[in-house]
Amino acid sequence: MTPDEFRRHGRQVVDWIADYMEKVERYAVQSAVKPGDIRRQLPSEPPQNGQPFEDLLADMERIILPGITHWQSPNFFAYFPSNNSGPSILGDLLSSGLGVQGMLWATSPACTELETHVLDWLADMLGLPHSFKSSTAGGGVIQDTASSASLCALLAARERKSQFETNRRGVDRRFTAYASAQAHSSIEKAMMIAGLGKDHLRLIEVDENFAMRPDVLAAAIQADQVAGRHPCFVCATVGTTSSGAIDPVGAIGEICRHEGLWLHVDAAMAGSAALCPELRFIHDGLDFADSYCFNPHKWMFVNFDCDCFYVADRAALINTLSVLPEYLKNAATASGAVIDYRDWQIPLGRRFRALKLWFVIRSFGVEGLRQRIAAHVELARRFARWVGDDADFDLAGPVPLNLVCFRHRGGDEVNQRIMDRLNASGRLYLTHTRLAGRLTLRMSIGQANTRLEHVRRAWELIREAAGPA
Repeated sequence: MTPDEFRRHGRQVVDWIADYMEKVERYAVQSAVKPGDIRRQLPSEPPQNGQPFEDLLADMERIILPGITHWQSPNFFAYFPSNNSGPSILGDLLSSGLGVQGMLWATSPACTELETHVLDWLADMLGLPHSFKSSTAGGGVIQDTASSASLCALLAARERKSQFETNRRGVDRRFTAYASAQAHSSIEKAMMIAGLGKDHLRLIEVDENFAMRPDVLAAAIQADQVAGRHPCFVCATVGTTSSGAIDPVGAIGEICRHEGLWLHVDAAMAGSAALCPELRFIHDGLDFADSYCFNPHKWMFVNFDCDCFYVADRAALINTLSVLPEYLKNAATASGAVIDYRDWQIPLGRRFRALKLWFVIRSFGVEGLRQRIAAHVELARRFARWVGDDADFDLAGPVPLNLVCFRHRGGDEVNQRIMDRLNASGRLYLTHTRLAGRLTLRMSIGQANTRLEHVRRAWELIREAAGPA
């Protein structure tokens, strides 16, 4: 493809994306294809010769688009927001065009320095502890997802507890870790990858609001110590995936500090709420944290993937993950004056993710981001009021932010039927969880273009779907 051809086809692609953004609401939210439908339309062998670009775009419409579930639809209320925006798309396009491999400062200084600077901006924008700024012993880095951030935190906790002997000698099977029974499954997977074993992860009982109980945590730590085990890591969650619960970070942090445990705070979706000063209560107690992460790709209008991971002591992370073969040695690294983000993550290579984050912050502005977050929270609260006022429905938990958990009083079968009817209609998309053993519907409000009209219509459809079988 020549530069001139790239210009022509690039304009076609941008026009296609712009058209898609304009009409995304017209599509059925959840794809209706059956397993194997997409592959049956693809040739069994790759083409031997190049094909016209117009054919590629035509097959996007004919084959791929019918198999897309439209996460950018304003009627997508499932799982969690996975947002996008024009500035983010364009920043990502520039990153792809540059093709930067940002493993070292020396391999593209702007890639590293912009990332450091934007992460410092975000620390201020969210009101995070000063210890997470790059001007201190800590700092921030962009990971792909919160799962990777949690794994890095767990590895650093393991090494700090073993005085950095585990990387050399192997894993001590007596290490234990702790998280809420409502914590994300990535913590269990991290235990498996880190060699600690999921049997050594203690899932701590929650209270009536589905938040971790500090007294039960303290008792579990003490029991493991008495049994000769080595507690090393606690994950507190700010906004659990299942219910949006907020663990009491301050009380958990006091226990961790007293016992010498690494405290990681996972705020994957909810962290964006702290852009609004009135919502920063979610971070009460964060000064105790050794690490923290949140995902701008969930609720800050940045496209996937982009997780912001902060540590209060970068040396612990770097000493855990750094390996320096001869072919990566260079004068800048040897000087100690630069950050090499390869030492802050699992893979060696890394993309220029900071560009899309920079574009979003500058295009929206802090106030623009705050207004959108606050609007989503208000929509969730309004929806919760409608549920609370309806004799047939109950709220299943508190609604501190943008996730509403609710259920029909008719029981699990009725709630399953409501969800199945709605999702099959294509007019909106809901997912479920189980809270207190009962099937519970989740209404996650946070898509970039979701407005009051979409939430009101969703409530009307939910009530209709609750009708007779």
